[in-house]
Parts: sequence; structure tokens; C-alpha cells
Amino acid sequence: MQGWGCAYRSLQTIVSWYRLQQYSSIDVPSHREIQQVLVEIGDKDPSFIGSREWIGAIELSFVLDKLLGVSCKIINVRSGDELPEKCRELARHFETQGTPVMIGGGVLAYTLLGVDYNEASGDCAFLILDPHYTGADDLKKIVNGGWCGWKKSVDNKGRSFFLKDKFYNLLLPQRPNMV
Repeated sequence: MQGWGCAYRSLQTIVSWYRLQQYSSIDVPSHREIQQVLVEIGDKDPSFIGSREWIGAIELSFVLDKLLGVSCKIINVRSGDELPEKCRELARHFETQGTPVMIGGGVLAYTLLGVDYNEASGDCAFLILDPHYTGADDLKKIVNGGWCGWKKSVDNKGRSFFLKDKFYNLLLPQRPNMV
């Protein structure tokens, strides 16, 4: 679905990760199925089903809890400028949990697949999978087109990937407790 639904696609990527890691065998839910879960748990009115309304980190956490029984941690930052300050915590998440992270801010969502954090200098880069891509499953096109790749918080031309005037919520799904 072009032009909207990036948080839905980020959620689908996260569910796919749980499937690939063999933590779950549920099918990756469609946009409509995600909306139905939110209505079933009482978060949204029935008119939400079939709409093009956006969802964010909180809704994703509800759906992951309902479908997979996993808990999520949410990190809030007031500005894109604050995201590099969270790199150490994000690096720890990827070391201990490994799950993709949904980053929602303003009206856009991205999927974070990893961070490159230099403890000594504090430099950080983010491995971003952009859910705004539409097209064939052509890995070369996706990578060469910048739809999946490393993004520095500020590039060598001084441009910020994350916007200074937008808040961001980071959804960090946790691995299920294995007994």
C-alpha cells in the first residue's frame, strides 16, 4: 500500500523476525488483521477496520502482545537530535534481544535492524529498513536505492536523518520468556 501504512509494515517485519527465529508460527498479519486485533482489544472503534488511519508504537505493542504474547519496551525522545544519545541502549538491545525496533516519529515509521556504536567516540550509525519501499523483492534495488542501509544521525553534509523538530517513539520488542 503506497503512501501510508509504514508502521503496519514495520510490525509485519517484526512478526516475520519472530517466525524466522522460530518463536512463533503465526502468519504475518495483513493490515486489516492488525486493525481487527486493535478493535478486538478495545483500543479502536469498529470503524477503524478498513480505514487508512495510522498506528504507532503503542498500538504495535498491543498487537505484539495479543498475537505473540511478547512484551515491549518503549523509549521516547523529544527530538531526532536525542536519538544518538540512545545508541548505547539500542546496542544493548540488539546484543540481548536482537529483535527489530520500530521507530515512529512525526508521520513516518522506520524499522531499525541494528546500530553501529563506537563506545570510545560515541559515534553511531543506524541500520534502517525503510518500510516506504514499494516494488519487487529485488535485494539489489532495495539496497542500492537506499531502502535498506546505514544512516548516520548526521551525514557528512550536516543533514540529519532524524528530524530535529519531531518526537520519536522507539518500540523494542522483547524475546519471549523461554521456560
